[in-house]
Amino acid sequence: MNLEILTPDKKVFEGEVTSVTVPGAQGSFEILNNHAPIISILDDGKVIVRSAGKEQKFYTKGGVVEVIDNKVIVLAEGVKEK
Repeated sequence: MNLEILTPDKKVFEGEVTSVTVPGAQGSFEILNNHAPIISILDDGKVIVRSAGKEQKFYTKGGVVEVIDNKVIVLAEGVKEK
């Protein structure tokens, strides 16, 4: 599936991933291939991106996530790579 992590000033990440864990307002949840369509508010926290046997972590400040047709878009107020 394709993931984009965006802030108001730049695109932080774009690429094919196997899974993404995001800090949802009701708790963290994982998005896998063929996930049901969803839009959710994000709390401040870690976004964990897994692809091709490697893992990247980003710390996001608020935002929303949208999942539709194996495309995940994280719109965050701010992002730091960890």
